[in-house]
Amino acid sequence: MKILVLNCGSSSIKYKLYDMKDESVLAQGIVERIGLDEAFIKVKLNNGEKVQIMEDLPTHKEGVALVFKVLLDPKIGALKSLDEIDAVGHRVVQGGDLFEKSCIVTEEVEKGIESLIDLAPVHNAGHLRGLRAVDALMPHTPQVVVFDNAFHSTMPDYAYLYAVPYDLYKKYHVRRYGFHGTSHRYVSHRVCEMLGVDIKTQKIITCHIGNGASMAAIKNGKVIDTSMGLTPLAGLMMGSRSGDIDPSAVTYLMEKLGKKPQEMADFLNKESGVLGITGISSDMRDIENADLEGNELAHLALQMYAYRIKKYIGAYAAA
Repeated sequence: MKILVLNCGSSSIKYKLYDMKDESVLAQGIVERIGLDEAFIKVKLNNGEKVQIMEDLPTHKEGVALVFKVLLDPKIGALKSLDEIDAVGHRVVQGGDLFEKSCIVTEEVEKGIESLIDLAPVHNAGHLRGLRAVDALMPHTPQVVVFDNAFHSTMPDYAYLYAVPYDLYKKYHVRRYGFHGTSHRYVSHRVCEMLGVDIKTQKIITCHIGNGASMAAIKNGKVIDTSMGLTPLAGLMMGSRSGDIDPSAVTYLMEKLGKKPQEMADFLNKESGVLGITGISSDMRDIENADLEGNELAHLALQMYAYRIKKYIGAYAAA
């Protein structure tokens, strides 16, 4: 069985083609700048070489079509026919409280993902465009969606609810969802395999540490808490995300900086975190290099980053 996996963002498509007989990667690459000038696809060949092709890509449909075109290319492709693709899998960030597990895509599932766009406007809109592009180009190929928050759906209500009027949860679905669920699920199961223990009897703290970062407390195979919240902004300090912050600090800064709600959200998501503290980069490699060169703000950012991870480990050990 050959499976094409797509991760569609607002203006990008990451893809990998797997042969599930041995779980080998047959092809991989990324389409970038969809809907923008100078769009392109960058293909990573099995010998490590990278090939970049410029293309006019006004929508995700053209982006997905370009992925298919490259997969069929006689020189750099991996397929002779699209009929060789048995299924297409999609990572979807926000399944809300509508989806608690992976599922086959139907019209009803697409409508459900669409109804959750307000909770993840950039991510879910991109995922939906990718789903519908495959619908149009390969209407008879089954598609499956894997939700980034689904693994966290086992959290008890006292852990996922916010201390705001309960009606807001019922009306607007305001609650902690958590993300990076596919990563936390894999890591927690894999560590138990390596140690030869039963996950159903273990207490585990998992750490997804990267530009986006999150942690989870897992008891007997089920998540009981996780650091990200309604959106991926909450929790740990990240590359360009603030992580946990006093809500009053947000409104205070909005007033001082004259920012509207979406502008403030962009500020906390894209201009804060390690980048905001250092003014250098959101890439930890750049920060570590700057620290080695004696940059005091880089050193401070690394201390803040590590301290918050340590604090969450302590909290989740208690939980």
